[in-house]
Amino acid sequence: MPKMKTKSGAKKRFKLTGTGKIKRKHAFKSHILTKKSKKRKLKLTHSGLVHQADEKSVKEQLRLV
Repeated sequence: MPKMKTKSGAKKRFKLTGTGKIKRKHAFKSHILTKKSKKRKLKLTHSGLVHQADEKSVKEQLRLV
């Protein structure tokens, strides 16, 4: 049987932290930035964590389960 491949879209978007949580980037920071406040753009710059409810599906896409 061939090896299981990871989803290439998920591979580009998520990283594992040392404690096993999944790190992600915020959306809505690529264009149309003039109407967004400085505070909002700054908050979108920093990375966040994947919500606990979505962790299972992301781990399946990364073939960690």
